[in-house]
Amino acid sequence: MAIVAGVDFGTQSVRVSIVDSKKGRLGSAVAEYDVIRTASDPDHATQRPGDQMAALVTAVKSAIQHSRTVGTQIEALAIDTTGSTVIPVDKNLEPLDDYYLWCDHRAKKEAAEITQKAHATHLENIKWCGGTYSSEWGFSKVLHWLRNAPAKRKQMVTALEHCDMVNAVLCGIKDPTKIVRSVCAAGHKWMWVEKLNGFPLEDFWLKVDPLFSGITAKLASPVAASFTIAGHLSDDWARKLNLKPGIPLPVGAFDAHWDAIGAGVKEGDVVNVVGTSTCIMAIAKKVDLIPGVCGVVKGSVHPDYFGIEAGLSATGDIFEAIARRAGTDVATLSKGLRHYRAGQTGLLRMSWDNGDRTVLVNPYLGGVTLGWTLTSTAQDELFAAIEGTAFHTRIIIERMAEYGVPVNRIINAGGIPQKNDVLNQIYADVLGKPILIPEQETTSLGSAIFGFMAAGAFDTIEQAQNALCPSFRVVEPNPDAQNVYKKLFALYRKLYFSLGVPGSKEVALGDVLPVLREIASQQKK
Repeated sequence: MAIVAGVDFGTQSVRVSIVDSKKGRLGSAVAEYDVIRTASDPDHATQRPGDQMAALVTAVKSAIQHSRTVGTQIEALAIDTTGSTVIPVDKNLEPLDDYYLWCDHRAKKEAAEITQKAHATHLENIKWCGGTYSSEWGFSKVLHWLRNAPAKRKQMVTALEHCDMVNAVLCGIKDPTKIVRSVCAAGHKWMWVEKLNGFPLEDFWLKVDPLFSGITAKLASPVAASFTIAGHLSDDWARKLNLKPGIPLPVGAFDAHWDAIGAGVKEGDVVNVVGTSTCIMAIAKKVDLIPGVCGVVKGSVHPDYFGIEAGLSATGDIFEAIARRAGTDVATLSKGLRHYRAGQTGLLRMSWDNGDRTVLVNPYLGGVTLGWTLTSTAQDELFAAIEGTAFHTRIIIERMAEYGVPVNRIINAGGIPQKNDVLNQIYADVLGKPILIPEQETTSLGSAIFGFMAAGAFDTIEQAQNALCPSFRVVEPNPDAQNVYKKLFALYRKLYFSLGVPGSKEVALGDVLPVLREIASQQKK
């Protein structure tokens, strides 16, 4: 028997779970922190390192108390975070600024420059992250910071992902070369490819911008999957957290990747981690490179498989924005949605309110809703938005399948599916497959599983999953709704690639609004 702590840093809070290898979750706690936005720039989203570490202390202590254990019983601590959430640091690994949060899109210009230069110079690495570099990712954010923080440039010794930074802080690491970087972060967001000898070389980065001078050397530390130990808890942080000093911390990862492990992902599964945004995860022993996804990386989810990541830049955030504009909240606006029928609103809503993460990788897009009438309501828009996120998810899953990713089961994980049966039913109807929902929340369970691996409590990930992952409830597709959504998806797909691709050839769209009206009238009979 072993007890570990699994930590999940989300966009607005950190969750800590204390988990027993035989009894499962003993207790958990959540502590919140702010996302710093500015009215003048909707692309700005940052977080203070100090806020997050203070929240970690609060959540760890509360989780231990709730679990009725003592800190000295905990044998390992494992950390996942959002990403790419990036921070420049000095020679002592002290932050030079706030984190650029994953949803900070200020680096749109920088991302486009990196993509253009990668294709102009035939950089092989770009193919491994879907062919387009994103404003959500590491190098674009570092370049934006270098261009906009001239007084601090000379102090930057390296830049770190949140998951690597937290491990370094907790382990008391002050030497940048002693950090073990997460292959999950490096592979999906920093164009690190093992077979291509790691990160793109210095000569490429100098062609993008001379401000990148020395960047390859600044990133020169080992990259590893999460079977590797990143370090051991320092005496100082052991006191702060009421834990035992010296316990191991495995190399960290992104929250959605470990959430997929906690949801019981196996080869042939696609896991939709649905929260503020959606991350769509799969694993495979062998897979082709896939245009438009956020990378194909060996070891990023399960150390023995290739991890495939894609997703939507906003999901829950869209629902909240609709409710906020209506002067209410999502829970209130959702009342009565279960009585809606597929397509009855006459609305078709594109899920681009925060740009497109995949497969277009276009941060310049915005939300589009077609089919408004004088009687359309905010509740209608919310229902159409759920449909729209399901259609977008289908675009992504079809792209994965086209390039060899097996899709046998679809699991809806994350916070929203646990409490939104309407969303689960719509996804089943749109995707045409049963949707599996974990019977219990799985956030931070994946972290705990990697904590157990670090503690030597299980021999394999699969053994840990069999012991700890919850069973599923299943939502079956409704054949009548499926037939409606086949028609609507054809319209959505046409709009997605015609409106979403700059310079796309003219596509006839004159049928869209009449078909929406026709479907709505049939569904209201």
